[in-house]
Amino acid sequence: MSTRTAFITGASRGIGQACALTLARAGHRVILAARNAGKLEEVAARAREAGVDAYVVEIDMSSPDSVQAAFHKAQKEFGAVEILVNNAAITRDGLAVRMKKDDWDAVINTNLYGSFQAIQQVLPNMMRARWGRIVNIASVVGLTGNPGQANYVAAKAGLIGLTKSLAQEMAPRNITVNAVAPGFIETDMTAVLPQELKDKLLQIIPLKRLGSPADIAAAVKFLSSDEAGYITGQTLSVNGGMYM
Repeated sequence: MSTRTAFITGASRGIGQACALTLARAGHRVILAARNAGKLEEVAARAREAGVDAYVVEIDMSSPDSVQAAFHKAQKEFGAVEILVNNAAITRDGLAVRMKKDDWDAVINTNLYGSFQAIQQVLPNMMRARWGRIVNIASVVGLTGNPGQANYVAAKAGLIGLTKSLAQEMAPRNITVNAVAPGFIETDMTAVLPQELKDKLLQIIPLKRLGSPADIAAAVKFLSSDEAGYITGQTLSVNGGMYM
């Protein structure tokens, strides 16, 4: 695998951290972005143990100014981003009938518009280089729907649609755009689920376990590679078989 520069959003924990460390261990330089610089520095130290450069940048995906500033700073210090992993996401769950506009806007702005903003920052260099990998982290609920998560589901389904449109636009420049749709993964986001709900989930997952962040990172590593050069516009479900 060629050494590239990868930018991972939401890299301070969970799936984002696993993606960052997996790409580092594959030999890529990594730019780690999230709101918590302290946690990012801990991840960067682990990435450097793989013998690669790791750079930390604070970012607020809900703020276009913050996104632009973070990418400008990172690319000035580290050079053009060749692999973008759009992982940062938040939840503000609630039934649609009572959902507040602020909760709708926060999730859409961070999870969907924030990802689009990040993509816009890296496309010019990718287009000039005629090479790029964009991997958007979607969700199984973006494919199935989920009660109580209208905002989150709309954002993740939107990310899948965005993936397909961009894949068509960017294919002539040898830039692939794909999505990974995780099922239920053992992260801070799912740790708060009641055990009763986890037990119910295990009953509908054929592999009878929750996924690990490493399961998702392996898919991201593949889609970021030269070997995946003929794959674009796809959503790779990594969900233990719970939705096929």
